[in-house]
Amino acid sequence: MIIIDRALQARAAAGNPIKVGMIGAGFMGRGIANQIVNSVPGMELVAISNRQIDAAKQAYSEAGIEDIQVVATVSELEDAIANGKYAVTEDAKLLCRAQGIDALIEVTGAVEFGAQIVMEAIAHCKHVIMMNAELDGTIGPILKVYADKAGVILSACDGDQPGVQMNLYRFVKSIGLTPLLCGNIKGLQDPYRNPTTQEGFAKRWGQKPHMVASFADGTKISFEQAIVANATGMKVAKRGMLGYDFSGYVDEMAQIYDVEQLKELGGIVDYVVGAKPGPGVYVFATHDDPKQRHYLNLYKLGEGPLYSFYTPYHLCHFEVPLSVARAVLFGDAVMSPLAGPLVDVITTAKIDLKAGETLDGIGYYMTYGQCENSDIVQQQNLLPIGLAEGCRLKRDITKDQVLTYEDIELPEGRLCDQLRTEQNTYFAPEKILVAVG
Repeated sequence: MIIIDRALQARAAAGNPIKVGMIGAGFMGRGIANQIVNSVPGMELVAISNRQIDAAKQAYSEAGIEDIQVVATVSELEDAIANGKYAVTEDAKLLCRAQGIDALIEVTGAVEFGAQIVMEAIAHCKHVIMMNAELDGTIGPILKVYADKAGVILSACDGDQPGVQMNLYRFVKSIGLTPLLCGNIKGLQDPYRNPTTQEGFAKRWGQKPHMVASFADGTKISFEQAIVANATGMKVAKRGMLGYDFSGYVDEMAQIYDVEQLKELGGIVDYVVGAKPGPGVYVFATHDDPKQRHYLNLYKLGEGPLYSFYTPYHLCHFEVPLSVARAVLFGDAVMSPLAGPLVDVITTAKIDLKAGETLDGIGYYMTYGQCENSDIVQQQNLLPIGLAEGCRLKRDITKDQVLTYEDIELPEGRLCDQLRTEQNTYFAPEKILVAVG
């Protein structure tokens, strides 16, 4: 977003930086902290919260900040911000409630905890940038309803693959084409990967094994493509997406898809394993004007009917501060749901499961996620994987079987379950029909 650099420079010159709080200080959080502190004029990371406070301190120290103040109350946090101090706390809700913070970056990857934090932030009129596709793909639509009522921006982020796809989608639409496919390029897809199989890779890069496993087993890309679908109005062509293996360049894939099927579905989200250039994203689009198709052919995009556009990289934490600036300075969300969910991520057994067992979390040993169109999810009462952790099985489940609500007992008292129920009711088909009528 070229306009953002000058807008931030103006804030820096005016001595009025955007003040940001960050919740979560893991691998990505530390990268974001370093980026804001050292590379983003016109923005200050004034507070970091993490459930283990030493991680919050580490995020600052790795960015070169040593003068850190531990705070335990809202007033202590507000005093620290007013006096130009960098604050850390174990209580994330302090950041939601404190004056002097323009926006929050939520980097937890947790659904229940993330739901509590986002709702608290919205209640206190804070813009929220989420690096949490798991939360967004589970209850993002209803969170967006609350954000709209509060007059704040709730958005996914630049840099992560969904945001890169959305930027490319918006560009393609802005030059007059009709996007029919948003895609994600992967190097590996194996639904049976787990923290043990991914431990070596995780250790090499300083990441958590279960987080790496969630990428390898397809759950993460399912969440990423679900939130792209919900932000564009697209669907999936089948459960789990088409997910071709393709070793050539992504441009060549434009010949694989049935354009009429894509149009009938209103566009789809998908992924490919092994295509070049990876790991990037792509958008395939059509143009109805034969005169413009002639120009596109001249400009080496081929004869169509699908034209390929791609971004050959995604730079994750490097771009997250741009998302904050878009929200605060321009009221622009990188990506948020258009309305109700169109694609969900459902729970699928990674191994044979036994009655009485309690399901573990995303990227662990028991389940993986697959995309499914939301109307089918509702019809079949399928269990979203974002709500699966902590559920107790009522019956045996065979490997690769999808789980329904009838198969499990939900934990009591979770906000994420309440919000999911509210989302189902708010966006129920009969209510939408009444509203349209």
